[in-house]
Amino acid sequence: MEQHDVTLFTPYPFRVGQKIHIQGGPRRGDWEVIGVTDHKVTLRCPFSLKEFAWSRFCYFMEERKAVEWPQKD
Repeated sequence: MEQHDVTLFTPYPFRVGQKIHIQGGPRRGDWEVIGVTDHKVTLRCPFSLKEFAWSRFCYFMEERKAVEWPQKD
């Protein structure tokens, strides 16, 4: 197999009670995590106190150099 630079994305493991800051996109800003399921995360704005349940959308990104790609499962 050839070696390539690969970017890895992993769903972020939200925890109820976390204070988070999203740096970009339409949901940017400060939020409190108030609910988490396998498919949804519920966030509350600390200013308006409005709550929103969204499909999980945040991912942790990591870049690795010279890894096998594609990987066999």
